[in-house]
Amino acid sequence: MALILGKEYCRIDSNGRFKFPIALKRQLESEDGRFVIRQSVYAECLELWTYASFREEVEKLQRLLNPYRREDRELLRKLTEGNIIELDSNDRLLVPVEQKHVIAKAKEVVLQSTGKFIELWDHATYDRMNTAGGDFAQRAEELLGQSRGEDGEQLS
Repeated sequence: MALILGKEYCRIDSNGRFKFPIALKRQLESEDGRFVIRQSVYAECLELWTYASFREEVEKLQRLLNPYRREDRELLRKLTEGNIIELDSNDRLLVPVEQKHVIAKAKEVVLQSTGKFIELWDHATYDRMNTAGGDFAQRAEELLGQSRGEDGEQLS
């Protein structure tokens, strides 16, 4: 699985195509060029996964969820609801029609990596989210500021 780092701004055309940034592409040279794009369940953005990373994620979900429980099956369906897309000969990606509504008004998008996948945001929505997000330093301290041992366990 690739580690993806960076934040990039891209112009997007009226068809939903944008040029995939070279800085991100270089990090994915060992991948096969296929991506899975899905709508985030947590935010007003799309998630762009390498195909290999998404396959690993689905395999993990299949191990954790019971397909014979309705709630698990519905969750699996929602979390695997995505489309396979590929870079074209000009290194552009096309957002599928059924997912365009998330970035419909965008003239520019922000690609923000999370390490495991890339979030694709309408630039205005990204700016609004970033300014309304609250005190990140305080949240980081609350969540991550506890002393932990080498095994990750919280120390008393």
